[in-house]
Amino acid sequence: MAKIKSVKGRQVFDSRGNPTVEAEIFLDDGSSASAISPSGASTGAFEAHELRDKDKNKFLGKSVNTAVQNINSKISNKLKNFDFNQQEKIDKILIELDGSENKINLGANATLAVSLAYAKCTAIANKQPLYKSLGKSYSIPIPLMNIINGGAHADNDLNIQEFMIRPDSAKNFTDAIEKCFLVIQNLKKLLQSKKMLTNVGDEGGFAPSINSNEEALDLIVHAIEKSKLKPGNDVVICLDVAANELMNEKGEYSVQSSNFLSVDDVVNYYKKLTSNYPIKSIEDPFSEEDWQSWKKITSAIGDNVQIVGDDLFVTNSKRLEKGIKEKSANSILVKPNQIGTLTETLKVISMAKKANFSTIISHRSGDTEDTFIADLAVATMSSQIKTGSLARSERVAKYNRLLRVEEELGNQAKMARI
Repeated sequence: MAKIKSVKGRQVFDSRGNPTVEAEIFLDDGSSASAISPSGASTGAFEAHELRDKDKNKFLGKSVNTAVQNINSKISNKLKNFDFNQQEKIDKILIELDGSENKINLGANATLAVSLAYAKCTAIANKQPLYKSLGKSYSIPIPLMNIINGGAHADNDLNIQEFMIRPDSAKNFTDAIEKCFLVIQNLKKLLQSKKMLTNVGDEGGFAPSINSNEEALDLIVHAIEKSKLKPGNDVVICLDVAANELMNEKGEYSVQSSNFLSVDDVVNYYKKLTSNYPIKSIEDPFSEEDWQSWKKITSAIGDNVQIVGDDLFVTNSKRLEKGIKEKSANSILVKPNQIGTLTETLKVISMAKKANFSTIISHRSGDTEDTFIADLAVATMSSQIKTGSLARSERVAKYNRLLRVEEELGNQAKMARI
């Protein structure tokens, strides 16, 4: 049985050109596998700690040499001679070696890279595709594709961070990608006809100078119709409000302009938007500690709309447990780097599924060519994957991986259900 010969950490770069952590594990049979940790822009306060050096003389304080050194010394020494097929044991060692609540000592960017690299090594050692190594039943997730960027992901006047489309009538993943492609290309033509810029934001969506949510939504509906698809049937709209960024000290929110609204007014605004437009999912409608407001919106529209906790839950089982008890949402966004190991990520997915929450496997705005989350979505039969627009190779890499998985599964490939 192959054993770990060594673990190597190195500093590489994400899609924003910022330093991040790669871990490579070498087995004594000559095989190896690597994984890279992504990085977020709008991050929840309760996420596991991303360790950066904060030395202004090195990459403006963004270097990750300490996290890399933690891999090359503490982690490598501890994992040497371990067999593959022991994911839970390896992750437990990483958690105990760090010894803190949120990976502040080793850095979640270090622990995650090692954890995912180990999972890839196990798949290689077992001569299996990664998704088959991770799970026993499979489905292809429906893409939540970012097409207009606002908030922290773009330099425009939109406060809502992401306007996405979801091709609900797709027969297979190839069909899902084609439907999204048509809408994106028609949206591009619409923007050009209005003399708007078609530059893209961090996640590949367009970032035009749009002044209101309604203007963005009207453009998307028009683009769906120009694609000869039915809004609300073939393609629905999904929002990521990222409300952490929009709350003032009084607990009011600026979701549609620079004016701040009370919680009740915001709930009514969401009700109005979901009545007037084919919106079927709203992520982070309120801030990460505003639990009462989350309950209000879930109670008000949760029967018909997916209410997704990202900053609220940060892929953390304790926070998810509270959200399930309080009926604060009905869906969770899953980002492995928010918690720092694969085992903890899988625990959260399992807990969510038992509570009938939908699970959406997600990228980060500072992502990389690593396609691990595509296999994770397939292996956990998660209903959706959120990994940006059909632009920028770090986003498209995940879609290309899913196309290959669909081809490999052949007649066994089935689309997930929302």
